Amino acid sequence: MAERDVPRPIWEHIEELAQRLKVIFYSVAISSIIFMVLPADMSFLENPFDFYNPLIGKILQIIRDQVMPEELRLIAVGVVTPIELYLIASVVFGVIVSSPVIVYEFYKYIDPALYPHERRMVWGFMAAFLGLFAFGSAFGYFFVARFLIWAMMPFFEVVGAEPIVSIMDFYYLVFITVLMTGLTFTAPAVFVLLVRLGLISTESFTKNRRYIYAGLFIVTAIITPDGGPIADIVLFLPILILMEAAVLIAKRYESERRARLALPSIPIRKCPYCGADIPVDVRFCPECGRALE
Repeated sequence: MAERDVPRPIWEHIEELAQRLKVIFYSVAISSIIFMVLPADMSFLENPFDFYNPLIGKILQIIRDQVMPEELRLIAVGVVTPIELYLIASVVFGVIVSSPVIVYEFYKYIDPALYPHERRMVWGFMAAFLGLFAFGSAFGYFFVARFLIWAMMPFFEVVGAEPIVSIMDFYYLVFITVLMTGLTFTAPAVFVLLVRLGLISTESFTKNRRYIYAGLFIVTAIITPDGGPIADIVLFLPILILMEAAVLIAKRYESERRARLALPSIPIRKCPYCGADIPVDVRFCPECGRALE
């Protein structure tokens, strides 16, 4: 009997989940502490008693230099605001650095329940999801966030206000924009996965294309509330292109499924070791090579 078919008590699953969550917690905590205390450079060694700039301070400075317009000024509205930003930013980048550990622990938890063909599907989905998320996050940082703040600047002059904003509002805008843009860009990967699982079809997408794109446009408008229609279009166009590419990829999987169903009807059974579909008169599984009798 395959290891995946051996029943395990529920408390063993809970214990394993707790252990993997503990690894994730320690990874995020250690990474966050490193960002808090690791110096951005070694110049402080010349005068150890002088204040040094931690790594997270250097990262926040880079974000300000790359995203914030020169005429915009930041202020700390509350006394504890700098500490709050210091902690939140450290945790955010701690999660980013720990993301490989998070993905690995999640995959290892579900791996025993997967057949080989399901494992390949999961790896393909994870690669596409993470790649699109990274691409979307970079697009959100270098284009969308900058455009949002640039589009906001003229309104200070219109209403006669000084371009001074809370430092928390500025960084929240950048972080949330990058996160939401990255997640939105993963929609094509999710769509292809749902098609491969047979939960939806490309035909239903084609019939309802206008409504789906209208919903995606509303999502982009929510992500870019201060950028106006131009910012919405800037974010929506690459998502539209990616979705159309995803439809073409999903159609290929549908064609392969139809081709398999069109073959002459042959009695099949599941391999008890890898879960592959094989004819009943075959004694060795073509996927794992194990004897079936």
